[in-house]
Amino acid sequence: MPESSHDAPLKDEAACGTKPAPPCTLLIFGAAGDLTKRLLMPSLYNLAGAGLLDPGFAILGVDHNDGSDEGLRTELTTSMETLSKDPGSEFHADRIDPKSWGFIRDRIHFLKGDFEDAKTFEALKGKVSGNVVFYLAVAPRFFGTLVDGLGQAGLLKQADDAFRRVVIEKPFGSDLASAQALNARILKQGDESQFYRIDHFLGKETVQSIMALRFANGMLEPVWRREYVDSIQITAGETVGVEERGGFYEPTGALRDMVPNHMFQLLCMVAMEPPNSFKAEDVRGEKAKLAQAVKPIQPDHAVRGQYTAGTLEGKPVVGYREEPHVAEDSTTETYVALKLEIDNWRWAGVPFYVRTGKRMTGRRTEIAILFKPAPFQLFSDTPVAELSPNVMRITIDPDHGAGTELNVKVPGPQMQIGRVTMGFKYADFFQNQPNVGYETLLYDCMTGDATLFQRADNIEAGWAAVEPLLQAWKTAPVEDYAAGTPGPKAADDLLARDGRHWLGLDGKTD
Repeated sequence: MPESSHDAPLKDEAACGTKPAPPCTLLIFGAAGDLTKRLLMPSLYNLAGAGLLDPGFAILGVDHNDGSDEGLRTELTTSMETLSKDPGSEFHADRIDPKSWGFIRDRIHFLKGDFEDAKTFEALKGKVSGNVVFYLAVAPRFFGTLVDGLGQAGLLKQADDAFRRVVIEKPFGSDLASAQALNARILKQGDESQFYRIDHFLGKETVQSIMALRFANGMLEPVWRREYVDSIQITAGETVGVEERGGFYEPTGALRDMVPNHMFQLLCMVAMEPPNSFKAEDVRGEKAKLAQAVKPIQPDHAVRGQYTAGTLEGKPVVGYREEPHVAEDSTTETYVALKLEIDNWRWAGVPFYVRTGKRMTGRRTEIAILFKPAPFQLFSDTPVAELSPNVMRITIDPDHGAGTELNVKVPGPQMQIGRVTMGFKYADFFQNQPNVGYETLLYDCMTGDATLFQRADNIEAGWAAVEPLLQAWKTAPVEDYAAGTPGPKAADDLLARDGRHWLGLDGKTD
């Protein structure tokens, strides 16, 4: 590949505080696709601006359509400019820095190739050498095919001075059997350490900070257990609908799309045991133990819903069945609420309530730890009616931060209890770094840090937990909820049976 005119890192190591990744080629299957344009290119641009890419970094895009180096460079440049002008994009910016984008643009190369043709992989052998990261930005049906092709062509063989790694997007399988089969298939072509099963939720800075919040604060870890915790709620609520993704969403649904991956990753981060170190295998080992301790979820501990027409932010929106590429009689769920039980010493008897859905009242992703209330006896002779539980909320989206709700005395002659919140937002304390969500994940893959990527046993444990629901829901009805509401009534009933209720999507307890 030709040398780039931008042949030096944009910032030196001292300036950014982190060493650049080693020189490598990022080979992207599906180079002209949406994921490449919307997430990979902006993330690489941000890494270049931070000086975290080596001058020897290169990009080789593979796609089945006709193209050229210059054609792909122009197409991706246009996409970057469009994204930067979109206020709804995470990449929204006043302008694209020409030096940062030039560093990436000059390193983009193209190869036309059919993913199922052995000739494509033979051609790749003459295009790449040394360190290579193969990124499968393609439909899931190609995952096994591409890994087979790479392995059979000898492209996954490593040497002491050359690594070969494969990044696989979700969904990794559609149930336990298919996930097990895909794991077995890819592991015939390479070692577990070569496969990076990616979950973009773990690219979010607030998710990564959960371990620091738990394990770096002596006042928290001692009470992070069944003796003090009443219950935990994990929420990923969206206001958007399925929009143009009906073709993907119809056979998938909210359970497959969100629970065994995104929601279980949040569950593992907040509930796993302290690892022996922050080395990848220590962390991933504790995550796997936690996922394996989740009892298989039975239908009476689960609710599935589908949004109907309603109103959001004062505007009417259509129901799921009226969305493009959705069947008129669809029973695909767009909302899931679950009660999880973890069968281990730390969490025995503590319910974990998980919910995720589209077209809900508000956009909010958070983990809420509800502590057991203090004994009421001391206040029994005062006007205090009851003591509310302390709640710690770790907010992941749209804000990034954490807060704790406490009971305090209201000023005045009588003992009246009021609620206050102590908390912080990351933006108030730390300078915001440009972040689409894939920067850390791409950098970690290039440096060989697998901490934030899923191991085979973790993936399979997630599918095993939801397997009873996948079977039961093949013929089960779906409950309606109007767009712009918190979800179906049955989800409220799920908690009401335990004498509890969901926290508000507005960030308030009641």
